[in-house]
Amino acid sequence: MSTSLVNPLSLDFMSDRISKLTENLAQTIVGKDNAIRLVLVALISGGHALLEDVPGVGKTLLAKSLARSVNGKFQRIQCTPDLLPTDITGTNIWNPSSREFEFLPGPAFANVLLADEINRATPRTQSALLEVMEEHQVTVDGQARKVPQPFFVIATQNPIEYQGTFPLPEAQMDRFTLSLTLGYPSESEEMLMLQRQHNNISVDSLEPCISLEEVLNLQKQAQQVRVAPELQQYILNLVRASRTDEEIVLGVSPRGSVALQKATQAYALLNQRDYAIPDDVKFLAPHVLAHRLIPAGGKQGRTIVERLLRTIPVE
Repeated sequence: MSTSLVNPLSLDFMSDRISKLTENLAQTIVGKDNAIRLVLVALISGGHALLEDVPGVGKTLLAKSLARSVNGKFQRIQCTPDLLPTDITGTNIWNPSSREFEFLPGPAFANVLLADEINRATPRTQSALLEVMEEHQVTVDGQARKVPQPFFVIATQNPIEYQGTFPLPEAQMDRFTLSLTLGYPSESEEMLMLQRQHNNISVDSLEPCISLEEVLNLQKQAQQVRVAPELQQYILNLVRASRTDEEIVLGVSPRGSVALQKATQAYALLNQRDYAIPDDVKFLAPHVLAHRLIPAGGKQGRTIVERLLRTIPVE
């Protein structure tokens, strides 16, 4: 018999916070329940999310709505080829009155940071995000500065535009806990969007429904969710199979296996459980692992991961 690691009263309270957060986001994001849950998985697991989709489907709206819902500071970076690393991290500027350099924080000093069209930034500028996404700090002129907590990056990229873009390197892709798409809404969902615009329901009308401290508590609770040794072995089997598969040039790194376990814990908490089950891993694996792969011969990473899920049993 498994021992509960999360206090039942605490679990009920956290479930209530998650429900309120989900309902709040649904006021502006129409018909994207799975996308909302995946973004919350990334947030609660302490990671980051990559949204790969066409323009105009609500990527920016989702990021802004999340920031308002958690009463956090929101910053947006519009990535362009002339964007500099200091445009993200901040820089030291000379203050004539005090006759000394003062640090001017960049947009990285936020709770929710939207890196819009991240693949339009040069590799040098993209690399400025590596440290802050992993270490939650930026280093400027040799001095490390911590960013606010919680710190969550949502990056977007347009998968159908290639002119003037710089594909994200493997190290950058590996920093994202999961990737997802929003997709076009159905006809009824798009009609509801038009009606909400007519009724002036927008992100500016959202009220905070959860505090930043409660987000940090959710992250701590997720770390306590039990993952049985057999389920950990299943995660390892999936990850290690990707490193030897003939359709994959580069498999999932150890960071990927850790990310899948953390995401699984967060997803279990979203489902009001203090223990993870195989279905959690199966649902999340395509989102957590596919973008970390380099497939061979034009294969699709998601298709390969789905094949691995069908062929590798849960022991």
